[in-house]
Amino acid sequence: MENTVTYLGIDIGGTKVALRAESGTQSREVVFPWPGPESTAHDDLAALASQVRGLLAGASGPVASVGIAVPATVDGTGRVTTWPNRPSWTGLDLRGALHPLFPGSVVAWADDGDLAALAEADEAGCGNLVYLGVGTGIGGGMVVDGRPCPGPDRGSCEVGHMIVDRTGPRCDCGRHGCVQAIASGPATLRRAARLRGTTTTFDDLGQGLRDDEPWAVAAVQESCAALAVAVVGLNELVHPSLALIGGGFADGLPGFTDRVAAAATALTRPGHQLAPVRAAALGGLSSLRGALLLARGTHSGYGVPG
Repeated sequence: MENTVTYLGIDIGGTKVALRAESGTQSREVVFPWPGPESTAHDDLAALASQVRGLLAGASGPVASVGIAVPATVDGTGRVTTWPNRPSWTGLDLRGALHPLFPGSVVAWADDGDLAALAEADEAGCGNLVYLGVGTGIGGGMVVDGRPCPGPDRGSCEVGHMIVDRTGPRCDCGRHGCVQAIASGPATLRRAARLRGTTTTFDDLGQGLRDDEPWAVAAVQESCAALAVAVVGLNELVHPSLALIGGGFADGLPGFTDRVAAAATALTRPGHQLAPVRAAALGGLSSLRGALLLARGTHSGYGVPG
């Protein structure tokens, strides 16, 4: 077999991790959960290392570069400053932890929302868009003139922590009324359970929407309204050509994006055009695709050489 270099993309999530290795025309992919909600950063990194070794065992060439999508807040030195979903990572030297896994490779990382936005922009052929990803949290990003905004040297676009209701529920970050506190998957399911009066799963919610159950419609509508406020605010700031709604939670619920679009349209100022609100094309794979774009050097300016 011809020896070709391998590019590795890693999408680190709050509950699971997706890996994809590409060598020439071949690709291999694996998704695995973290060891457990109480696992330490050491446990998580050990699990990641094991999965990476298994995935790369059949690679046809050396790993040239690695792109990593991370949901944690990482400072300019590569240290995790906060990650509410996995608090044991706070203070972790991400650079020091990751580079030993990939000796001789270029390792770069970026916010998962920023990379998802870049991937969606690449897929849509659109250089100016905003993206909101609905999952365990709310990720998102802005692409302006083909580049992430505000840019890697100035941090990530924290769409999920825009305050849309100052008297709203408490967010994991400690503030009240963030988009994430209202519209994330867990927040929506908690609201649905309260309205329904019993524990509610994602599948229950989806079926409730299909059956037009009032509790399901009300729970989802509140989330979509919060997302619409964020979309309209971003529209006022950067005037994107597209606003995309993605993430595994939104992608799996019927009519979710249509509800966001309708709520955003209702908030539009007279004489001011709202960017079309559409479903993201890549579903739950956008951050992983963005990580691979980063690994291939399609977008530069992140991370440091290994």
